[in-house]
Amino acid sequence: MSEAPKQSYSEKQKVHIFDNEFLPHIDSMYNFAYRLTFDEDDAKDLVQDTYLKAYRFIESFRQGTNAKAWLFRILKNSFINDFRKKSKQPAKVDYQEVEIYYNSDDVDESITTDLRVETVQHMMGDEVTNALNALAVDFRTVIILCDLEGFTYEEMAKILDIPIGTVRSRLHRARNLLKDKLKSYAESRGFK
Repeated sequence: MSEAPKQSYSEKQKVHIFDNEFLPHIDSMYNFAYRLTFDEDDAKDLVQDTYLKAYRFIESFRQGTNAKAWLFRILKNSFINDFRKKSKQPAKVDYQEVEIYYNSDDVDESITTDLRVETVQHMMGDEVTNALNALAVDFRTVIILCDLEGFTYEEMAKILDIPIGTVRSRLHRARNLLKDKLKSYAESRGFK
């Protein structure tokens, strides 16, 4: 993919682009980030990182093009880079903190016996969201970009940096996987 020549913007133009072309998409950016990370704080950090990079590299943005697609691509790349970094690091647990907590007088015995119960209770809810979240990240991403965010196949190909044919096949597979996951739920609601 060839890079567009960089623009030269004044500081006033940069602020105008940032405020008028980038910031209106902050809610969509957060929603996408949350669907990728499943964590509010991680999603906020990812969006913040995306906007910092967008401003830092604003001269790579061409006015008149799709700012939302440009931002989504930065976010997606940041997520992948973070994911790769984190997957190479072993999980860290401060066992001393855990021991201090469980040995303290303030601990509520009813919540310490099995923390999985509380977790599972919060996972019950919107079956569609759960089914979407259960998809592998590549499939989840194409459904979010196409069906929730309304990007075209061409825009998705640019955001994901994959051929348009791959976008189509991945979306087809993702929708079929989602349909399979929701089949029994739909039948329980009277859909056949």
